[in-house]
Amino acid sequence: MNSTKENLQVLFEDNHIIIINKRAGDITQGDKTGDKPLSDVVKEYVKDKYNKPGNVFIGTVHRLDRPTSGIVIFARTSKALERLNKMLRDKTIHKTYWAIVKNAPKIKSNTLTNFLKKDTKKNKSFVYKKEIEGSKKATLHYVVIKKLDNYSLVEIDLETGRHHQIRTQLSHIGSPIKGDLKYGFDRSNKDGSISLHARKIEFIHPVSKEKITLTAPTPKDVIWNACN
Repeated sequence: MNSTKENLQVLFEDNHIIIINKRAGDITQGDKTGDKPLSDVVKEYVKDKYNKPGNVFIGTVHRLDRPTSGIVIFARTSKALERLNKMLRDKTIHKTYWAIVKNAPKIKSNTLTNFLKKDTKKNKSFVYKKEIEGSKKATLHYVVIKKLDNYSLVEIDLETGRHHQIRTQLSHIGSPIKGDLKYGFDRSNKDGSISLHARKIEFIHPVSKEKITLTAPTPKDVIWNACN
């Protein structure tokens, strides 16, 4: 299901950055699977479009879990990468996610704060009410924005960016994400995705200083279509 430069969905590009709507199933950066990462596809796209000789610089600013879809930022220059990394650390890049869950949270709008600890062997994070050794504080804000017959659409604003944070914290309150077997949903999605989408991003361009606000179309799917 890897992307190619022909089916790459580019949301924004200039000389400094390129922003992609990632498909579920694509990996952002190379990993042990050996599958072609999105960063390589973006390199090919830039190389061909602008007839660039030699190596093309593409810096990965942040990642999305493989089964997740939505907005991913790549830097086209080392200067932009350095500034975007600082912006991430300073939390000046505002990301909004959409998730489809089976059981709507009991409270329509709430803030969740837990301590998460990653189990590297299981590639899974676990929730703790109190801080334990190796855990990290995780905070998100959510609101239920739509109810369908069997599912609900939840909008999430992340305050911290922990491993599998949205998946873990929603599962912990009894609202696992559709298709997410790892965190308690009862069956997988046909395409192996989970119904979590990086929907919107807002930040000040690291070089031009203009405000960038982008919304990524949701995957083409009956339930996602009903959410729009």
